[in-house]
Amino acid sequence: MKKPIIILFTLLFIFSCKAKDFLCNFPKGYTPDEIGEKLTLRFIESPHASKNMINYPEVCTWYGALKFAEETKNEKLKIQLQERFDLLLDEEQHLLPITGFFKYVNGHYVDFTMFGCLPLELYNLTKDKKYLNLGLFYADYQWKLPDFADEQQTIYHKQGLSWQTRYWIDDMYMITILQSKAFQATGNRKYIDRAAAQMVSYLDTLQRSNGLFYHSVDAPFYWARGNGWIAVGMTEMLQYMPVNHPDRPRIMKSYLKMMKSLKQYQRKDGTWGQLIDKPDIWIETSGSAMFAYAFITGVRQGWLNATEYGKPTRKAWIALVNYLNTDGDLTEICAGTGKNPNEKFYYDRPRKIGDFHGQAPMLWCAAAFLETKNKKQ
Repeated sequence: MKKPIIILFTLLFIFSCKAKDFLCNFPKGYTPDEIGEKLTLRFIESPHASKNMINYPEVCTWYGALKFAEETKNEKLKIQLQERFDLLLDEEQHLLPITGFFKYVNGHYVDFTMFGCLPLELYNLTKDKKYLNLGLFYADYQWKLPDFADEQQTIYHKQGLSWQTRYWIDDMYMITILQSKAFQATGNRKYIDRAAAQMVSYLDTLQRSNGLFYHSVDAPFYWARGNGWIAVGMTEMLQYMPVNHPDRPRIMKSYLKMMKSLKQYQRKDGTWGQLIDKPDIWIETSGSAMFAYAFITGVRQGWLNATEYGKPTRKAWIALVNYLNTDGDLTEICAGTGKNPNEKFYYDRPRKIGDFHGQAPMLWCAAAFLETKNKKQ
């Protein structure tokens, strides 16, 4: 009986490797190396997105570029990205969120504080304590109740949640990526415990029976980029979370449920719509790229079956690369979008070209593909 069993496992292993090849072998013009370098150079040559402060889409793109440079071991890109950041500690200090231009603005929220994941990633690459200290300032700020907190923010704080809680699905990247990176940098369990408590509360509140998420309690629509933020948020958290963490099974269950639903709603060309469940709506690329990233990482980590998800992942990437113009700018990106109770609002949102909301997840995908390839080697 042993020989047939050995043959069966050998065949399964070979088939699994072929399935994972969907994530490793791409034709010229579609390779993660080419696309990632093009997007990173495009970012380096770009001005800051805002004259007032570094905003979160720029942070996300910068973070993705650093991850790409790390995976390709491209020291020149690393130095260029680090030098761009070091200006924020000197002549561009006024652009730092909260401590700079927005120091005196009451109403700081996750879009400002998530900046901290960027210096924490630089600390991961350089071990320079100046980056660690800056990143932890933002991580702790998310849980330090300010003097201007209102009654509801105070209630959230007493519940062990961030005072910045607002139950928009976007938050589940903005809060959890920062707390997860702080845990990675320090090993201090309080950071991943914070992220886990926050995530579970949002999952309980916003995930629906089909695995997808409303934009917020009073915006009952499956907005693509909003769902992308939470898909990536769960994906990132699960990579950093200890395997014995008590909240891990709950988060993994929601992640798998969402991935199954996303695979079912994926369009024939590999993309997803601006509202995921509406077949008549336009294709939205930033959310599509976020879903692709969640697929890539899930397959690499073994959370998702490579045979089942390898082909949809590849299809998504190739489709998205076709939405890049000759300048390296992604097209069909939904403009920044707050919650809205009117479905037509989502249909009518402006579409942008080269917006950092879309450039960022394309870089995440490129880095994740290369991480998969490097791991395989």
